[in-house]
Amino acid sequence: MSDAREGTGRTPGAPPKTVDDVRRALEDHGYLADDGLATAIFLAMVLHRPLFLEGEPGGGKTEVANALSRWTGGELVRLQCYEGIDVSQAVYEWDFARQLLHLRAAELPGAATGDGPEPRRTVEDELFSERFLVRRPLLRAISPAPGRTAPPVLIIDEVDRADDEFEAFLLEVLADYSVTVPELGTFRAAEPPVVVLTSNRTRDVHDALKRRCLYHWVEHPSFEREVAIVRLKAPEAEERLVRQVTAAVQAIRGMGLYKAPGVAETIDWAQALAALGSTELDETVVERTLGTVLKYREDIERVAGDALSAVVDEAVRHG
Repeated sequence: MSDAREGTGRTPGAPPKTVDDVRRALEDHGYLADDGLATAIFLAMVLHRPLFLEGEPGGGKTEVANALSRWTGGELVRLQCYEGIDVSQAVYEWDFARQLLHLRAAELPGAATGDGPEPRRTVEDELFSERFLVRRPLLRAISPAPGRTAPPVLIIDEVDRADDEFEAFLLEVLADYSVTVPELGTFRAAEPPVVVLTSNRTRDVHDALKRRCLYHWVEHPSFEREVAIVRLKAPEAEERLVRQVTAAVQAIRGMGLYKAPGVAETIDWAQALAALGSTELDETVVERTLGTVLKYREDIERVAGDALSAVVDEAVRHG
């Protein structure tokens, strides 16, 4: 049994040479990054450092990993964090049902060579082989399946929802991109995966984990950039409608709501209005579809009445 197992790697492709290379490649694969984000992604790829993206929900943090996967050709491996997540959900576990079937099959007459059932020690050794190892996201990213030609893109989504102990474990894994399975040895990445961590800042993530990463705060985009994003993601919506929807959402964000809409909601709203055959905003259609962009009753009530008229006026002015 080996003490260390190398992840199946690839001959490294040429890394991006400039920030503009990154920005153009992401745009070609459906993501419009501003200069700051493109620079952070460039440095993360060149320096093989995890990229920590923090910002409001719906700002496009998760989509960064999706676009990187499409661009590089690496498998997208997603670890969704939540309170109480542990090693068995994040790294690996043993396939107990298959182990039990194997054990029973080995004890059947005629199932083994020789005069009787297989020696117990041989059976027990087989039970804890890679054949019965279930690879969860972290192990899959560090030791990808054979035949992969590009390193995986690992997204550790909403790390702020995990607890302190899991954060400490992540810090250890990301330090040298290795995972130890006591029964098998240590799996080490032949080539580091591209790692993106996201946080909606429901709580502060510890400094030790942030120091291991390159950091970027994902802002809501400017009006023209958000228009470009919505135009890209909702091509079925007419240009005037896209501009009006974007202006309306940006006005709503400034109203001090419980949950301000993100870019994802702007896209959803444009797609919904296009599906209804709308070509521009008016108070009636906004009131009927406000649940597409706002998800709390209190927020919808705050945008009603005179506030709704002001939002529509702002939208029409930009359309």
